[in-house]
Amino acid sequence: MKKSLSLALLIVVSVFIISNCHSSKKAAASKPAPAKITYAASIQPIVAASCSPCHIPANGGNKKALDTYDGMKTNIDDAIRRIELNPTDKGFMPFRHQKLSADTIVIFKQWKEAAMPE
Repeated sequence: MKKSLSLALLIVVSVFIISNCHSSKKAAASKPAPAKITYAASIQPIVAASCSPCHIPANGGNKKALDTYDGMKTNIDDAIRRIELNPTDKGFMPFRHQKLSADTIVIFKQWKEAAMPE
């Protein structure tokens, strides 16, 4: 009886140790936190690359200025609506550019959901 109880205890402890030392748990614990989406780090580079010159007054743009935090914050709903349109739809943005990728559009949505950090 003592031998079978000791053996059972040894098995339980071994299983516990092995299950807690699994490499996937270590990998999951060591994953870096996702980068915080801010206007300066995430949105402004997209605007500079995809919305120029139209929405950047310094580049000769004459449309709503989206090259500043306040400009984008004020117009975020309209910007998201328009970048989600298809290129053949009236009001599509970015005008004369390719449609932004789904991942890029998600960045705008996540920024808005995060209360638009600067």
